[in-house]
Amino acid sequence: MSDELVLVTGGTGFIAQHCILALLDRGYRVRTTVRSLTREREVRNQLEVGGIAADAPLSFVSADLTDDSGWREAVAGCVYVLHGASPTPSGDQVSEDDWIKPAVEGNLRVLRAARDAGVRRVVLTSAFGAIGVGHRRDYRRPFDETDWSDLTGDVAPYQRSKTLSERAAWDFIQREGGGLELSAVNPVAVLGPVLGADFSHSIRLIKHLLDGQPGCLNINSGFVDVRDVADLHLLAMTEPAASGERFLATAGESMWMVDVAKVLRERLGAAADKVSSHVWPDSEVRKHPAMKAFAPLLDIDMNASSAKAIQLLGWRPRSSDEAIVASAESLVRLGLLGD
Repeated sequence: MSDELVLVTGGTGFIAQHCILALLDRGYRVRTTVRSLTREREVRNQLEVGGIAADAPLSFVSADLTDDSGWREAVAGCVYVLHGASPTPSGDQVSEDDWIKPAVEGNLRVLRAARDAGVRRVVLTSAFGAIGVGHRRDYRRPFDETDWSDLTGDVAPYQRSKTLSERAAWDFIQREGGGLELSAVNPVAVLGPVLGADFSHSIRLIKHLLDGQPGCLNINSGFVDVRDVADLHLLAMTEPAASGERFLATAGESMWMVDVAKVLRERLGAAADKVSSHVWPDSEVRKHPAMKAFAPLLDIDMNASSAKAIQLLGWRPRSSDEAIVASAESLVRLGLLGD
């Protein structure tokens, strides 16, 4: 147990909120950033669903990735920073710059503030999107931490932003980090218990299936439980061996979406009555205007390995099946299915 102060950026985020829960459970004091303090009550409500007490040592500060204001106050007195704030697929982005600029500049803004405040280590929440995207179909598998997404390939703006922003963070540490340490966590699709209606875009894969999506795309993905992603952040924060390292977070071998549908049907009973195990033909997906964006992902093995985190840090994730079921059960429990 420790009463050290930790900053978690982007407190409205799914991973960030589970990191806050894990830190408070281990006795840390936590400060978190939100773009507007009007969202503090919403975040506290979701954390209470996760089990924190109303008087938990948690404070809020307003800070935005696109502005220097607030970051000096955010990092003051902190021993560690878990930096997860980053643009996510919200539908608000118009141009590629709407993704890349706040991600890259936001990382640098947080790292500079942390360095200047004497923070010991920053743990960056990166993504599998910085590792396994844009490669040739015959590229070796499974992916590991030595891989970087190939930006000359077919890479979506979100994944491009995660790649460029993580590279910018490592370049900063090498050039001007001073004594600041950096670790990175690169999760695959993050599932697990939702705390409210504002959850990760990966959870929508499960929600759409439970809501009766009329079939499964021929898409492959790794999965990991958000509670295990939070645990890996804490290991990357405190373990000496984690300094200067990046860690893939995946619960095991990747799965096809039809296999995810089968897990739901086998484990959820009546709650999965609408789940379809029909697989849409690739040719149908490619000519459908609403699904055209998924075409580059069809029939590609996305398997990745978390052997490094397991062997170096002793990380022990739940299975993919457990993560899938936990997502579904929480959606049912909180009445978040349907519209």
